[in-house]
Amino acid sequence: MKRTSQQWKCMNQCGACCRLAPEERPEALEALTDLQREVYLGMVAADGWCKHFDSGGRRCRIYDQRPDFCRVSELGAMFNVSSDEIDAFAICCCRQQIRSVYGGRSAELRKFERTLRGPSTKDG
Repeated sequence: MKRTSQQWKCMNQCGACCRLAPEERPEALEALTDLQREVYLGMVAADGWCKHFDSGGRRCRIYDQRPDFCRVSELGAMFNVSSDEIDAFAICCCRQQIRSVYGGRSAELRKFERTLRGPSTKDG
């Protein structure tokens, strides 16, 4: 039986990936080049969040100019993941980060799972 794979989707007003605390994300630091690591560390505010993260609106203030390592499209190259596995990898990364930041029973994780499922097909 063939398993249907999910397509990764970012959900608005999450921001879990903007929690950059280096001590919490050693795998991210290891995947970066020296220059990227320098930029990454320069983005970390005292509270561990990205200094460009608008915590009130839960959005990136430099979204269009954000570094490559902030783009899901670059995860494959950074972590040597094939293009046919990138969606599953990105979903796994998001789930892990959302659990770490907001908790395993959080509204954010439930919203992410709903986002992945897409619009409801039930008649209302």
